[in-house]
Amino acid sequence: MATLVLTAVGSLVGGPVGGMIGALAGQAIDARIFKPAGRSGPRLNDLQVQTSRYGTQIPRIYGRIRVAGTVIWATDLKESSATSGGGKGRPSVTSYSYSASFAVALSARRIMGIGRIWADGNLLRGAAGDFKAPVGAFRLHAGEADQAVDPLIAADVGPAYAPAFRDCAYAVFDGLQLADFGNRIPSLTFEVIADAGPLGVAAIASDLAGEPIGYAGDAPAPTLSGFAADGADLRDAVGPLTEIHGLLWRDGGGALTLAGGQETGRGIGAAAAIRAVDGRAVAAESRQRLPIEAVPVRLALRYHDPERDFQAGIQTAERPGPGTRQESIDLPAALSAGAARGLADAGLRRALRERLLVRRALGWAALDLRIGDVVTLVDEPGRWRIEASDWDDMAVKLTLRAQGGGTRAAASAGDPGAALREADLVQGPTRLAIVELPPDGVTLATAPTVFVAATGADAGWRRAVLLRYHAGLDGAEPIGRTAPRAVLGTTLEALPDGAPWRIDRRGAVEVVLDNGADALTGAGDEALLAGANLCLIGEEVLQFGVAEPLGTGRFRLSRLIRGWHGTEWACASHQAGERFVLLDAGRLAPIALTPGDIGQVLDVRAIGSGDPIPAEAARRLDGRGALPLAPVHGRIAVQVNGDLAIRWVRRSRFGWAWPDLGDAPLGEEQEVYLLRVMAGDAALRSWEAIDPFSTYPVAHVAADEVAAAGAPLRIEIVQRGTSGVSRPLILPLAS
Repeated sequence: MATLVLTAVGSLVGGPVGGMIGALAGQAIDARIFKPAGRSGPRLNDLQVQTSRYGTQIPRIYGRIRVAGTVIWATDLKESSATSGGGKGRPSVTSYSYSASFAVALSARRIMGIGRIWADGNLLRGAAGDFKAPVGAFRLHAGEADQAVDPLIAADVGPAYAPAFRDCAYAVFDGLQLADFGNRIPSLTFEVIADAGPLGVAAIASDLAGEPIGYAGDAPAPTLSGFAADGADLRDAVGPLTEIHGLLWRDGGGALTLAGGQETGRGIGAAAAIRAVDGRAVAAESRQRLPIEAVPVRLALRYHDPERDFQAGIQTAERPGPGTRQESIDLPAALSAGAARGLADAGLRRALRERLLVRRALGWAALDLRIGDVVTLVDEPGRWRIEASDWDDMAVKLTLRAQGGGTRAAASAGDPGAALREADLVQGPTRLAIVELPPDGVTLATAPTVFVAATGADAGWRRAVLLRYHAGLDGAEPIGRTAPRAVLGTTLEALPDGAPWRIDRRGAVEVVLDNGADALTGAGDEALLAGANLCLIGEEVLQFGVAEPLGTGRFRLSRLIRGWHGTEWACASHQAGERFVLLDAGRLAPIALTPGDIGQVLDVRAIGSGDPIPAEAARRLDGRGALPLAPVHGRIAVQVNGDLAIRWVRRSRFGWAWPDLGDAPLGEEQEVYLLRVMAGDAALRSWEAIDPFSTYPVAHVAADEVAAAGAPLRIEIVQRGTSGVSRPLILPLAS
């Protein structure tokens, strides 16, 4: 066998890369060196978790990607103290704060700059270079070959002992305040920009190897907008790229090339095969077909998704048929979800189509065929790509793999999934609302059901700290944090009167939202029946089916369902300027209260990073969530003897659905009703009933008409519950 030995082709990723290319057998590169095995390049977690271990390899960054880096120098935490109070017999309070200075290595090659920085997953530095937490100074060393020593490191260890970390890009934080990070150095990730635009796979391999590496193929050379390379050798560094793109290594005249598939138009027939050499028989052909079970049923590709702030994403391709094998490839590259989905699908297709391998011994005429060339075999269907070409026993021994056309539809566009991102926006002041809700139909509350809804005037508003103030007490009680941004607004006109429990096709109201970045959308009837678009306007709970946009943050709401959850009493008492709150449970912060809070004023303040003074909201609590609902469907009938028969229907605060069409559960300790005869504001008579019906004797009617002195009479019926009475059902008495 004739063997060509190649010279060393560069340095290790981040250091010497000696011996990364092994022996060539003819044109075949040693698969033990270059076929990805074991650790195929860096794991994505390597780029997401900040380290400080001695000897940790620093990746070489290409394009634009997000990396954590390695802490290469740090000072001890610096403690600062501040004393307040101490006057008029009160003790003073000393508070402590901490800061740290440290340096983080980012890339083992020069970079152009950095964009955003995240600390413990939260945005620390915006794209414009603005820091969201206090820092004394920040410096970036781009990784120049002649970069100077950082002055802070020189001051700490001495100019004679301070390394310049040349050819290594690193960032220095001088006095980062640690109060927001539990008084410790946070885990940082950086948006590194190492090149002006996308790079081809061959260009990345050339930089790693230290010499030019070409590309040959009919399809355009694969390019990447971002890539992080590390590993023990070239195989480790670019193995995930060659594997997922189906590229092969070949040598041509001493120069390495990454080969895809390149059509030659050549056909190889049986006449070209060698049967014997020097009278000795030669195996003209061998065939090998992998079983379908050897092909993974599921191929997962992990990558960095620019659409999700370069967080790790995963796209999968699956095939039908037998087998249980699953494979996963970590590709430390920046890819769109669609591109990653396409690569995973293409990789699985190749594995399915390329299960058939043919080895043939040919004559001298095949010497010009190279690895990556695509040919046809006269006695075999389809197209075949050359994977290896060896010169042995006076024969050219080719290894060919079936390519196959396939008719399966292309993969659908990948879904990047929910982005766990933080907008790079100004926070601005907090807007606050206290929401007291009626019964939810699921729980039997004994205390007010109260939530705090909060947002900001600016799109960048985030959560704020909540404090409760008590009348007559000095100071405030912390009660947690707001929920994520709620949708709050104000009505520009009075919501017209409307009938409850049915779709109102005429009524409408205009709402302007506090935060112009928020939006309202409509919902179909089925979605409305399932509870969509539940909101609070003033004191009424209702739903809207249509949300017509009228401008930034302004909407006309129509196709309304009024008076939900026992708030029909509020359908006729609206005015312009009422508060609008979208009742999204995930955006409302519950406030823990007790039965003793019923009737009290709840005073809440909120302080966010954009609040020069606390936002305030106050509300007197009526405990409506713990009270029974008003009876409905009241009617009065005159009996033969002149007595009035009064009937009504009880409602329960425990369950809004009516699945069995039977009586709703009581939801109270006992069923008791209070009936009162009213003339104006005066109660002329009252009595109790334990069933949803009662009698008003004609003699009592006559006496009450005399006492009313001509004022109209009405009957008010309330249900007495465990925590109080319901609102009244009002039945006028005809004169």
